[in-house]
Amino acid sequence: MIRVVAANRHRLLFERVTLFVAALILTKREKDVFKRLVDGKSTHDIATELGISEKTVRNHISNGIQKLGVKGRAQAIVELLRIGELTL
Repeated sequence: MIRVVAANRHRLLFERVTLFVAALILTKREKDVFKRLVDGKSTHDIATELGISEKTVRNHISNGIQKLGVKGRAQAIVELLRIGELTL
């Protein structure tokens, strides 16, 4: 039982460190895009505000999702909020 608890603690610690490091390697632009998503902006709105194409916005979102190791926008935002990279 103790080994299982220790293994789970190590796994959870590893996951948290991984997310923290991933957040550190998000580019400024990726963070800007996620901040605007939290504010309820659409891909079109974000593209217009930043002066980039909608495809580029989607690329920034996709890159952030991959770096965080999550499955979608919502999960990426939750993780960024959880580790303090974004605020509401």
